[in-house]
Amino acid sequence: MKEMKIKKNHNDVQNILKRLDDLAYNLWWSWNPRAQEIFKEFSPLIWEATNHNPVAIRKQFSETELLARLGDQDFLSRLLSVLDSFESYMKKRDGDGGSKSSRKPDKLIAYFCAEFGIHECLPFYSGGLGILAGDHVKSASDLNIPLIGVGLFYRQGYFQQRIDPNGNQQENYPTTDPTNVPVELVLDQTGKPLICSVTIGNSVVHFQGWKVNVGRSVIYLLDTDVPENDEHFRGLTALAYGGDINTRIRQEIILGIGGVRFLRALKIEPTVFHMNEGHAAFLTLELYREQLAKNIPKNKAKLSVRNQCIFTTHTPVPAGHDRFPADLIEFTLKPFADWMKISIKELMRCGQTVNMEERGEFVMTILGLKFSRVANGVSEKHGQISRLMWSDLYPGVKSNKVPIGHVTNGIHITSWASGRAWEFWERHNSHRWKDHLNDPKFWKHVTNSKIVSDNELWALRYEQRRDLVEFIRSLARNQKAFGGPTGEEALYRLLSFDALTIGFARRFAPYKRALLLFSDLVKAQELFDDPQRPIQIIFAGKAHPRDNDGKEFLHQVIDMTHKHPFFGKVIFLENYDMNVAHHLISGCDVWLNNPRRPLEASGTSGQKIAINGGLHLSILDGWWSEAYNGKNGWAIGEKVKDNSSPEEIDRRDADSLYNVLSNDLIPAFYQRDKNGIPKKWIERMRNAMRTIIPVYNTHRMVTEYSKKYYFTKK
Repeated sequence: MKEMKIKKNHNDVQNILKRLDDLAYNLWWSWNPRAQEIFKEFSPLIWEATNHNPVAIRKQFSETELLARLGDQDFLSRLLSVLDSFESYMKKRDGDGGSKSSRKPDKLIAYFCAEFGIHECLPFYSGGLGILAGDHVKSASDLNIPLIGVGLFYRQGYFQQRIDPNGNQQENYPTTDPTNVPVELVLDQTGKPLICSVTIGNSVVHFQGWKVNVGRSVIYLLDTDVPENDEHFRGLTALAYGGDINTRIRQEIILGIGGVRFLRALKIEPTVFHMNEGHAAFLTLELYREQLAKNIPKNKAKLSVRNQCIFTTHTPVPAGHDRFPADLIEFTLKPFADWMKISIKELMRCGQTVNMEERGEFVMTILGLKFSRVANGVSEKHGQISRLMWSDLYPGVKSNKVPIGHVTNGIHITSWASGRAWEFWERHNSHRWKDHLNDPKFWKHVTNSKIVSDNELWALRYEQRRDLVEFIRSLARNQKAFGGPTGEEALYRLLSFDALTIGFARRFAPYKRALLLFSDLVKAQELFDDPQRPIQIIFAGKAHPRDNDGKEFLHQVIDMTHKHPFFGKVIFLENYDMNVAHHLISGCDVWLNNPRRPLEASGTSGQKIAINGGLHLSILDGWWSEAYNGKNGWAIGEKVKDNSSPEEIDRRDADSLYNVLSNDLIPAFYQRDKNGIPKKWIERMRNAMRTIIPVYNTHRMVTEYSKKYYFTKK
């Protein structure tokens, strides 16, 4: 009867179309595989061609087609179930994981970040910082914590990576059409684009905003490509981390000062401003200007700003923090300083320690720290490093008493569970797993062999490994960087469905040591040329366009894919993005991470594999220094501080890596019982799920921010 009613009632079809539009423009679907599957079924071709963009899909089917599709009772049932789930989620007022106790209805957090990685169809991110920010906002939505994001609208994104026939990285910058992705232009009360402005040097720069709905949270992305601007300013926000130092400071003025003004224009009054890294720290100067404009004395004005702000640093080396010379600060911010009725020298001191004044250098992290009531690093170890790094800011205070704490990063579990893993946990936990993401007792219970058998876990691993290999084989028909079989031959010979599969995917910077596994070619050849215990490794990642050393490391990795016995077993996937990451973290048995210590502030890529049954092999740095218990993965090298030369440390770490692989990890994978099940391996999988999933996730992380920083004055 329901089928006949829908076929005959135009209003019912219109209602479903409206509900589908609401869903397409809300990124909630990005962490619900069943919602994604609905859009994919309308047009698998466009789904793949647009990097899984439901807005592009929605524009391709008509009311007539929908009416016909609703005749399929199975499709109709699944469609209505997804729509009902979405609408129920949006109406839900209470979250889980401590949100009831953390939420304060009179509070609002404005979360500023230079990039947000929410989904691959919105390429406004470059890497880990953006992915973390996207996951942070998603968990805030799930937990019903009142938070809005502020960032920049990069029409040309970071860059699209292609590898030429010589193995060199080439960059191109396709433009995102905002009318064809899930964003909405912010309008004023007259229905026209809401335009705000900042003064940069001698110029007034205008910008508009795009609204991104992320579940119950919202992100505003600021965009200078408006008719009111001169041509050279219209492209100011086009590229993520593009251009020179002049572009960088201008982008950060738009983000920080412009971001506050945009929120004010929307009549949004945050009670907390969270700066996620120093790129956003100029927001403190705008808050300071607002206070001075009310004739509030400077000391009280600064205190008022500090009471509103918190700061998170992600970088454990001084060179990684934005620094601007005095002449650039004077040129770009002189009018701003005049409005504040302070001198440039006084403004410069906002971003300096006493010892830095003679150097004429302005540091964004110092600005953020000076004007924040609390600050934190992103792992326990990084908090310790940050207290030492910035101790000059707190003269007379012992380094261990410097007021920089830590909140260890996590990941949004449901976003990073593969479709197979998502359905796996749905079957075994009757939908309860999503409500217990940071409940260790729950994960200890559900990973028990009485709940989930070894056979089922091993089947999940095999299914996901096959999915990954087939994904790579399909790409190999067009990609030149593989070094293995291409074209139709790749469908049958590239990689193996049975081999231990290792993943290494991250930014190509020298300290990441992508080639550590190949530092001793004799040992590496022995590992890859063993027919009884085959292994394979998949690399992915981009080098910054101006990082020639990183590009050379990438080139060397690609060269390795052409050499015997690595041919067809060592693979490089070009154009690493969130889509490629999803395939890798679900299909790889092991995630390899081997940067030089202590340069990994936290890291999150290795946290994404546990929900999919993968295991982590890493240097004891960042989050792994806290998480590793000897049974939930493997460690490379020692945890103790090593003052040896970088070359000697690299040699020792390489020896440790070869030893772990040869004597522990690979044997555990291939030691099977009479039914072909690697019992010891699966016990590590269970241990990883119990100890990593409920702790290293953004539900726990955002709840911790709420209790420690968002909703307290201390």
